[in-house]
Amino acid sequence: MMEVVAALIRRGDTFLACQRPAGKDRGLQWEFAGGKVERGETKAQALSREWREELGVELLVEDEVTDVTYHYPDVTVHLTLLAASIASGTPQKLEHADIRWMTLAEAKEKPFCPADRIFLERLEAIW
Repeated sequence: MMEVVAALIRRGDTFLACQRPAGKDRGLQWEFAGGKVERGETKAQALSREWREELGVELLVEDEVTDVTYHYPDVTVHLTLLAASIASGTPQKLEHADIRWMTLAEAKEKPFCPADRIFLERLEAIW
Protein backbone atom coordinates (compact mmCIF):
# COMPACT_ATOMS: atom_id res chain seq x y z
CA MET A 1 0.00 0.00 0.00
CA MET A 2 1.30 3.45 -0.91
CA GLU A 3 1.17 6.23 1.71
CA VAL A 4 0.04 9.49 0.10
CA VAL A 5 -0.75 12.94 1.53
CA ALA A 6 -2.78 15.83 0.17
CA ALA A 7 -3.49 19.40 1.28
CA LEU A 8 -6.77 21.12 2.04
CA ILE A 9 -6.03 24.81 1.59
CA ARG A 10 -9.07 27.01 2.15
CA ARG A 11 -9.80 30.60 1.21
CA GLY A 12 -13.26 31.63 2.35
CA ASP A 13 -15.73 29.11 0.92
CA THR A 14 -13.23 27.83 -1.67
CA PHE A 15 -10.30 25.44 -1.66
CA LEU A 16 -7.32 24.99 -3.96
CA ALA A 17 -7.60 22.09 -6.41
CA CYS A 18 -5.12 20.92 -9.04
CA GLN A 19 -5.64 19.10 -12.32
CA ARG A 20 -3.27 16.19 -12.92
CA PRO A 21 -1.09 16.33 -16.05
CA ALA A 22 -2.42 14.53 -19.13
CA GLY A 23 0.41 11.98 -19.26
CA LYS A 24 0.12 10.66 -15.69
CA ASP A 25 -2.20 8.06 -14.16
CA ARG A 26 -5.66 9.60 -13.76
CA GLY A 27 -4.57 12.29 -16.20
CA LEU A 28 -6.62 15.51 -16.32
CA GLN A 29 -8.60 14.51 -13.25
CA TRP A 30 -8.72 16.98 -10.36
CA GLU A 31 -7.23 16.37 -6.93
CA PHE A 32 -6.16 17.82 -3.62
CA ALA A 33 -2.47 18.23 -4.45
CA GLY A 34 0.19 16.29 -2.61
CA GLY A 35 2.15 13.12 -3.18
CA LYS A 36 3.91 10.05 -1.84
CA VAL A 37 5.39 9.87 1.64
CA GLU A 38 9.03 8.84 1.24
CA ARG A 39 10.89 6.61 3.70
CA GLY A 40 11.86 8.54 6.83
CA GLU A 41 9.43 11.43 6.21
CA THR A 42 6.50 12.44 8.34
CA LYS A 43 3.26 13.17 6.53
CA ALA A 44 3.75 16.90 7.12
CA GLN A 45 7.30 16.78 5.72
CA ALA A 46 6.15 14.89 2.64
CA LEU A 47 3.33 17.35 1.98
CA SER A 48 5.66 20.33 2.34
CA ARG A 49 8.22 18.76 -0.01
CA GLU A 50 5.63 17.86 -2.65
CA TRP A 51 4.13 21.36 -2.66
CA ARG A 52 7.58 22.94 -2.89
CA GLU A 53 8.50 20.67 -5.84
CA GLU A 54 5.18 20.70 -7.72
CA LEU A 55 3.71 24.12 -6.92
CA GLY A 56 6.67 26.25 -5.81
CA VAL A 57 5.26 27.29 -2.43
CA GLU A 58 6.08 26.76 1.23
CA LEU A 59 3.28 25.32 3.35
CA LEU A 60 2.34 25.56 6.98
CA VAL A 61 0.89 22.10 7.62
CA GLU A 62 -1.79 21.89 10.29
CA ASP A 63 -4.03 19.02 11.44
CA GLU A 64 -5.24 15.85 9.76
CA VAL A 65 -8.74 16.32 8.33
CA THR A 66 -9.56 12.77 7.19
CA ASP A 67 -8.08 9.76 5.46
CA VAL A 68 -9.17 6.99 3.11
CA THR A 69 -7.79 3.75 1.75
CA TYR A 70 -8.70 3.40 -1.92
CA HIS A 71 -8.08 0.52 -4.32
CA TYR A 72 -7.33 1.79 -7.82
CA PRO A 73 -6.84 -0.87 -10.53
CA ASP A 74 -3.07 -0.24 -10.53
CA VAL A 75 -2.35 0.66 -6.88
CA THR A 76 -3.84 0.78 -3.38
CA VAL A 77 -3.31 4.10 -1.62
CA HIS A 78 -3.78 5.27 1.94
CA LEU A 79 -4.47 8.97 1.36
CA THR A 80 -4.41 11.44 4.25
CA LEU A 81 -5.89 14.94 3.81
CA LEU A 82 -4.10 17.55 5.93
CA ALA A 83 -5.27 21.10 6.55
CA ALA A 84 -2.59 23.57 5.47
CA SER A 85 -1.99 27.17 4.52
CA ILE A 86 0.46 28.81 2.16
CA ALA A 87 3.32 30.30 4.19
CA SER A 88 5.06 31.89 1.18
CA GLY A 89 4.85 31.96 -2.58
CA THR A 90 2.07 31.75 -5.15
CA PRO A 91 1.07 28.33 -6.53
CA GLN A 92 2.52 27.73 -10.00
CA LYS A 93 1.72 25.05 -12.57
CA LEU A 94 5.14 23.37 -12.39
CA GLU A 95 3.62 19.91 -12.94
CA HIS A 96 -0.16 20.31 -13.00
CA ALA A 97 -2.31 21.09 -16.04
CA ASP A 98 -4.37 23.64 -14.08
CA ILE A 99 -4.82 25.10 -10.59
CA ARG A 100 -8.09 26.64 -9.40
CA TRP A 101 -9.85 27.89 -6.30
CA MET A 102 -13.28 26.25 -6.29
CA THR A 103 -16.27 25.74 -4.06
CA LEU A 104 -17.45 22.28 -3.10
CA ALA A 105 -20.42 22.73 -5.45
CA GLU A 106 -18.08 23.55 -8.35
CA ALA A 107 -15.84 20.61 -7.45
CA LYS A 108 -18.75 18.18 -7.61
CA GLU A 109 -19.11 19.09 -11.31
CA LYS A 110 -15.44 18.34 -12.07
CA PRO A 111 -13.85 14.94 -12.74
CA PHE A 112 -12.02 14.38 -9.44
CA CYS A 113 -9.87 11.32 -8.77
CA PRO A 114 -12.08 8.73 -7.01
CA ALA A 115 -10.24 8.87 -3.66
CA ASP A 116 -10.41 12.67 -3.69
CA ARG A 117 -14.13 12.51 -4.49
CA ILE A 118 -14.61 10.71 -1.16
CA PHE A 119 -12.92 13.68 0.51
CA LEU A 120 -15.35 16.05 -1.24
CA GLU A 121 -18.31 14.10 0.17
CA ARG A 122 -16.86 14.16 3.67
CA LEU A 123 -16.04 17.86 3.51
CA GLU A 124 -19.59 18.66 2.45
CA ALA A 125 -20.80 17.16 5.74
CA ILE A 126 -18.42 19.23 7.91
CA TRP A 127 -17.78 22.42 5.89
